[in-house]
Amino acid sequence: MVIPLTDLKAQYSSIKEEIDAAIQRVVQQGQFILGPEVKAFEEEMAAYCGTRFAVGVASGTDALHLALLAGGIKPGDEVITTPFTFIATAEAITQCNATPVFVDIDPRTYNLNPQQLEPKITPRTKAIIPVHLYGQPANMEPILEIGKKHNLKIIEDCAQSLGAEYQGKKAGSLGDAGCLSFFPAKNLGAYGDGGMVVTNDPGIAEVVDILRKHGTKTSYYHLLPGFNSRLDTIQAAILKVKLKHLDEWNELRRRRASLYTRLLSQIDGIEPPYVEEYSKPSVNYYTIRLKDSRLNRDELRKHLGAKGIQTTVYYPLSLHLQIVYKSLGYKPGDFPQSELAQEQVLSLPMYPELSQGQIEEVVSVISNYCSRERSRPVA
Repeated sequence: MVIPLTDLKAQYSSIKEEIDAAIQRVVQQGQFILGPEVKAFEEEMAAYCGTRFAVGVASGTDALHLALLAGGIKPGDEVITTPFTFIATAEAITQCNATPVFVDIDPRTYNLNPQQLEPKITPRTKAIIPVHLYGQPANMEPILEIGKKHNLKIIEDCAQSLGAEYQGKKAGSLGDAGCLSFFPAKNLGAYGDGGMVVTNDPGIAEVVDILRKHGTKTSYYHLLPGFNSRLDTIQAAILKVKLKHLDEWNELRRRRASLYTRLLSQIDGIEPPYVEEYSKPSVNYYTIRLKDSRLNRDELRKHLGAKGIQTTVYYPLSLHLQIVYKSLGYKPGDFPQSELAQEQVLSLPMYPELSQGQIEEVVSVISNYCSRERSRPVA
C-alpha cells in the first residue's frame, strides 16, 4: 500500500469541476495579473481570518518579508524568532538587512517559548515572529503582552496554520500582521507559489500593496523601492474555490489526527503531538516524537518507506546551526530543546482524504518496528 505524505491528486479529484471552471473563467477574462479574482479572494480571506485587510503576494516568504518592511523593520534592527522552523522565517529577516535573534522552543508544542523572550530584547529589537508550527498556534497571549510592553511589532508566521484558532480567534488576526503561504502542500494550497498578508492595520496593508507592485500606487510613478510580488489571478481563482472547503478539510485533518493519536499512544517510545487547551490546530503536519533511545528515526523511516509509506523530517537542522547563519555566532547547545527536537521528530502522512485503513497501516508498521527494536538484546 503506497501512502503519500500528502495527496494533491485526491483533493483535485474531489473538486475537479469547480477548479476547472475557475481556471477557464480566468483564461476567458484574460486578466492574469491582479485581476478581479485576486480582489475577490483577498476580501474573502480577510473575512475568513477576521481581519480588515488581506493583500495577496507571490509566496509565503514574500509575505513575511513585505510585512516586516511594512512594519518598519530597517537595516541593523533585530527580530526575535524560533530556530525550529523553515528557513523562510529567518530569511525574511535577513532580506530586510536585519538580524534574526533566536529563542528556544517549548518542547511540547515546538513553538517559541514566551518565557525566554524578554532576556533577548535589546534596544535594537523591533519585532517578534512567532511561528504556529505544524498548525498549532503559539502561545500568543504572553507574546502579545511582551510586544506591547516593549513596543514591538508581532508578525505571525501562519504558513502552516491557516484556519487554526487561538482562544477562539483565527491565527493571523492576533498580531500586527499574519503571513500566509499557499504552497501546494499547505491546508489551502495553490497550484504553484502564493502568499498573503492579513492585517487590521491600514498602514501595513497599504505599504504591502505598494511594495508588491514595484513600489507604486499608480503605474510608472514609484514611491518606494519595491518588488514584483503579486498573487497570480489563476492561483487566486483556484484558492477562492478551495477556501469554501477549508473548514471541512481542517476538521477532517483533526479527526485523522485524533485517530493517529489514539492508536500511537499505545506504543511505548512514541509521543504523539501535544495540543494545548487554548488551541484548535489546523494539523498541517502530523508530527510524532521518538522518545526511546533504542528507536532510530532514520531506520524507522526506511522501514516505513519499504512499505510504501512516505515520511519527512520538519526540520533536521535548527536554523542557528545552519551554515548560512554561521556569522551570528551560535553554537551547538545554545538551544537544547530545538536541537533535541531536530533529532527526534518525524512527520507522518496527513491530508483530509487519508483513510482510517491507511492510518491503521501506518501505525501498524511503526508498532512492528518499535516492538522489534525493543526486543533486541543490549550489546
